Amino acid sequence: MLNDFTGADKVYIACGYTDLRKGIDGLATMVQQQFELDPFSNTLFLFCGRKRDRIKGLYWEQDGFILLYKRLEQGAYQWPRSEVEVKMLTPQQYRWLMEGLKIEQPKAHKALTGLSMI
Repeated sequence: MLNDFTGADKVYIACGYTDLRKGIDGLATMVQQQFELDPFSNTLFLFCGRKRDRIKGLYWEQDGFILLYKRLEQGAYQWPRSEVEVKMLTPQQYRWLMEGLKIEQPKAHKALTGLSMI
């Protein structure tokens, strides 16, 4: 379900370690107070524990929260650890993360903006 999640307009990840013992209320409070984002928006928020083999997702579905939990049987997520903040992912970065890749791919083509023929 998480690998092909398409219901959200945006996806944010909490960089660094998150205590995965937190439930819906704890994660929603973290989103609202620490990251100053709206947990009731059409946004998927992802959190990763210290071992990097499990993640939790928090998503508001009009009448209540959905708490998603995934544990990998082998391998680990390539989760950004250097920052203690939230980061918005592009759809491509989300796919990379779910496929076990880093969200920053140095060899990937970057989107170009501000181009002109003159």
